[in-house]
Amino acid sequence: MVNTLEQEIYDFIRPYAGTYLFNHKKVNLTPDTDLDFDLDIDIAELEDLMEDYFKKFKVDRQKFDINTYIPDVPLSLNPFKKTEPVPVPDFTIGMLIESAKAGRWLYD
Repeated sequence: MVNTLEQEIYDFIRPYAGTYLFNHKKVNLTPDTDLDFDLDIDIAELEDLMEDYFKKFKVDRQKFDINTYIPDVPLSLNPFKKTEPVPVPDFTIGMLIESAKAGRWLYD
């Protein structure tokens, strides 16, 4: 059963989640849903989402830095130059839920 705060956060994120292109089903949101990889939200939208999140749910942002979760990777125009993937921590809906419960951003 989803509590009220969790449901509010799902409802808050839903407009950013989009729909599947061909079958028009809503994207299933769970605590494990990754905002970057699963929802494919671009950096500008993600910054807006997080600013709104901190205000709406009265979460103290602490040391939150979007670049921790979405690093700035240089773009190479050389198709033969392979770039190493940059390891990034998870950035999930569950993190937003737990931080909202605590009233402060819990992750570095």
